[in-house]
Amino acid sequence: MLTCGRYLSSAAATTPSLSPLRTLTCSFLRRHPLRFLTSASAAAAAATATAVQPDTRGKNPRTPKMRSSLILSYHHLNCVGLGTGGGGGGAGGGATTPKWKAAIDFKWIRDNRDAVATNILNRNSVANLDVVLQLYDQYLALQKEVEVLRAERNAVANKMKGKLDPSVRQALVDEGKNLKESLIVLEENLVQLTDKLQLEAQSIPNTTHPDVPVGGEENSVVRKEVGSQRNFSFTIKDHVQLGKDLDLFDFDAASEVSGSKFYYLKNEAVLLEMALVSWAIAEVSKKGFTPLITPEIVRSSVVERCGFQPRAQNTQVYSIDGSDQCLIGTAEIPVGGIHMNSILPDSDLPIKYVAYSHCFRTEAGAAGAATRGLYRVHQFSKVEMFVLCRPEESDKYHEELITIEEDLYASLGLHFKTLDMATGDLGAPAHRKYDIEAWMPGLDKYGEISSASNCTDYQSRRLGIRFRPAPLELPPATNAKKGKGGSSGPTQFVHTLNATAVAVPRLIISILENFQQEDGTVVIPEPLRPFMGGLGVLSPKTK
Repeated sequence: MLTCGRYLSSAAATTPSLSPLRTLTCSFLRRHPLRFLTSASAAAAAATATAVQPDTRGKNPRTPKMRSSLILSYHHLNCVGLGTGGGGGGAGGGATTPKWKAAIDFKWIRDNRDAVATNILNRNSVANLDVVLQLYDQYLALQKEVEVLRAERNAVANKMKGKLDPSVRQALVDEGKNLKESLIVLEENLVQLTDKLQLEAQSIPNTTHPDVPVGGEENSVVRKEVGSQRNFSFTIKDHVQLGKDLDLFDFDAASEVSGSKFYYLKNEAVLLEMALVSWAIAEVSKKGFTPLITPEIVRSSVVERCGFQPRAQNTQVYSIDGSDQCLIGTAEIPVGGIHMNSILPDSDLPIKYVAYSHCFRTEAGAAGAATRGLYRVHQFSKVEMFVLCRPEESDKYHEELITIEEDLYASLGLHFKTLDMATGDLGAPAHRKYDIEAWMPGLDKYGEISSASNCTDYQSRRLGIRFRPAPLELPPATNAKKGKGGSSGPTQFVHTLNATAVAVPRLIISILENFQQEDGTVVIPEPLRPFMGGLGVLSPKTK
């Protein structure tokens, strides 16, 4: 099983003895559309190449004639092999050049091929492992050829330093030109092949925790159940009817102004939303979380790095035309970007945030009774928890997050169950995910009100968030050099976790439907009353 963002191992894989020219050109001839190397591309590659002088002394495995053949072969490779992006669902969205790069441990993927393939299958991912591994093999072969030519170029340059016979010097000059021409083509192809490999590999999902049940949503396992369904002695109403009777919502006006799945909150519903947000932030802050209010427009690349696909078909993300920006679907995205491309001191970890934002979702493909009223809307308020921690601590903080959620909802008096979600219901970033579903009697169903995900290093490797471990104290008996102290070792990627403290519309539904009274009133849960000016009951308006 695979973490998509693994860094490329420093231990290079063994290069096959099979001729890389035949392997690369034949493979690409079979698989890819035409794309010609432009003169501009060649010029750009030439600008980065180091000019060297040729060498005719000593043993050189390639004659000028062979080098000409090499140039033609790799030029043909570029023509047939490095065109439009492959079938993977990577962040490039069909582009040939990735907007960002995760340094992926392709050797690890290859060495664990069966486990990675099983993980992709279990999670219903569109990732194409065969294409990734084929591209990686081709990359290794081409990289080896580039390294050989660079070594030859350097050897020739060194031989130009002494006094030489004019005929020998001229031969070295000619040899250097041949090497330079070869490298221009090979390095350009290597860049394009690396981009294609990156785009394909970005669609591979995170690893899966071994205890996660395999299958679809129906295979998810109940981890905990709190409370029981309330027995009503009267005919209950759903939240839409309650909202109408209590004058809390206006869906019709919102539909005229904004379209379907929008709403106005009115009167005490406004106070209830503000109370839920303030209460959640206050409670979670007591656990050592730093409160945030985030930007609600972010760059598309940040959305992609967090594991979402803003340009994909049926995406849940609203993209802004004519820009590289999107509306956020969760505060997880802007909070994840705070420490992007940074190295954190070990002493700063864990970092815990509780963030308030509005969220925007297209809800593409949503249909059915569950779309009625506030249950599935395009815009809503949410309080999100986010943690950055050391890798060995992420399971512990996952437990902390789900416990905070369970304690919050239990204190409101809600009946709910916590589910360990099956592989088929995990998004690409999640290593493991717990969902909380509350009983909604008006809808006559359990509805999701929260989730908590451990994303391990999937997001941090894409966002470039590392930490520098604290120096290890050496035992007194060791012969450490004076003044050197312990060693902190290489930087590591943090693990990231996210969890919903409050998704306002779903909790409004739960409160209205569970705490409705026969006389048409609704009782406000005790913890929220101080945030509503002491209001304890919502009553129909007198006319």
